[in-house]
Amino acid sequence: MRSARMVVLGAAVAATLAGCSRDATPELMNLRSQTRGPDEFGVLPRKPLEMPQNLAELPAPTPGAPSRTDPTPEADAIIALGGNPARAVSGDRGLVSHVSRFGVSPSIRQTLAAEDLAYRRQNDGRLLERWFNVNVYFKAYRPQSLDQHAELERWRRAGARNVGAPPETAE
Repeated sequence: MRSARMVVLGAAVAATLAGCSRDATPELMNLRSQTRGPDEFGVLPRKPLEMPQNLAELPAPTPGAPSRTDPTPEADAIIALGGNPARAVSGDRGLVSHVSRFGVSPSIRQTLAAEDLAYRRQNDGRLLERWFNVNVYFKAYRPQSLDQHAELERWRRAGARNVGAPPETAE
């Protein structure tokens, strides 16, 4: 009888410990891969192959030129936003000069990384949250998050038109 209780108690302890072994942080919050495999966000799929209307009128091959199936994310984004990729300017000087009009800090990445580390250390959760590896990421950054619906309404009240937003609903 006593050995049966010990077996049941041992199984309960093992099950409890096994339940604690899962990773508490979602994979998408880990921006650096922990594996040696390819980065799934760094791989661009090829465009689908197309069958020409007339095989006799194929264009001449151009060695060294890009393939029609090569990914073109910049041009695809311009087309998706309603623009003309032929008129796009790489590294628009006007935009760059406007953005950098107040100066450019060469160490901005290091500064932001240090400030973010200090902020995360101040908001790293209470003692039991740290002991039990509770994810406090969303709670820590909640004051900095943007309420997208309230912001959309604020812009609509100001008269701004946003073609990417869903239409207003009649309530």
